[in-house]
Amino acid sequence: MAQRSSKSATIIEVARQAGVSPATAGRVLGDYGYSSPEVQEKVRAAAAALGYRPNRLAKGLITGKTQTIGVVVGDIESPFYASVLRGIADVARGSGFGVIVTNSDESAEREREAVQLLLEKQVDGLIVSSTCVGDPGHLQAAISSNCPVVQFDRVATDLETDTVVIDNVAITRAGVTKLIEAGHRRIGILAELAPGKDKDLAGFVAQADPSDPDLYKHYPSWQRLLGYVEAYRQAGIEPDIELIRRVPTYASAAARKEALDLLTMRDAPTALFTADGLMSTGALQAISALKLAIPADVSLICFDDLDWMQFVAHGITAISQPTHLIGTSAAELLLQRIGGNASASQHRVLAAHLVERGSIAVCPEEVSG
Repeated sequence: MAQRSSKSATIIEVARQAGVSPATAGRVLGDYGYSSPEVQEKVRAAAAALGYRPNRLAKGLITGKTQTIGVVVGDIESPFYASVLRGIADVARGSGFGVIVTNSDESAEREREAVQLLLEKQVDGLIVSSTCVGDPGHLQAAISSNCPVVQFDRVATDLETDTVVIDNVAITRAGVTKLIEAGHRRIGILAELAPGKDKDLAGFVAQADPSDPDLYKHYPSWQRLLGYVEAYRQAGIEPDIELIRRVPTYASAAARKEALDLLTMRDAPTALFTADGLMSTGALQAISALKLAIPADVSLICFDDLDWMQFVAHGITAISQPTHLIGTSAAELLLQRIGGNASASQHRVLAAHLVERGSIAVCPEEVSG
């Protein structure tokens, strides 16, 4: 048996050992062109004996494909993105693709750098949760260079791509309705609305229309705010703008500050709705700092069902997103595009569901009334 070299074998060495030309060895190991079964067996046996590892970049120069996809997410440490990435990786691996993951840190500049890096790596396609929803020039440039793009969770405006989102409005409306049905009328909401900082909050609340066909192009937190407002509207109650807290940065510390302010105001809310996991963490920190009890002192519903929520006393009622399915759906759509699918863009809207635990109590004001 031939001894493996400490240095990676070359295609020329594999060809020499198999008794074929380098071009033939390249066709066999690159899975392109025709070679007889006997020749294929010889070449693969030689490659195994020598410890040959295929050079995907070199193959890409010949085939125009590198069998890799690039992914850009806001925060790799987020449980939401981690589960989505697992779904993407499961589908990619099953189809023989590798995945390169990059992190934007919710920075437009870093996102553009990440996309440029992935394009330079010659990925066959991109899956992106963009922080640049209003300025997707870098994604349009990728599409124009024949690199297909699939967007998930956040959808950039004026960009024709496949998308995978959830029905944020419907599930938020259902969650807030649960609180209203329990007698709560003053429900605070914590939402990271900074990406829409140019929007007038009061104007959005007054005018936002859930039937707007471009609604999904709003940032998810704005969609969830609309679901909150819709729950009030359907109950015949006017929402109090003072209870809507616009957290300026995507951080639990900022959410904690707003939650503290909400819970210590003169006419404090009897319930809170948090629009994502970081908002939930900040809210719990504030509730703990004020030594309030859930649900006796304040009821709570959180968007994103995080692992720790089932272990808090009474458990936290939460909205669970189909994160793994978001990832598998995005990867399937992208692989179809890479495979040559030229049909009209698909917009997949997935359903989330409410996980009911013990964080909602009947409002004391309703009992006394």
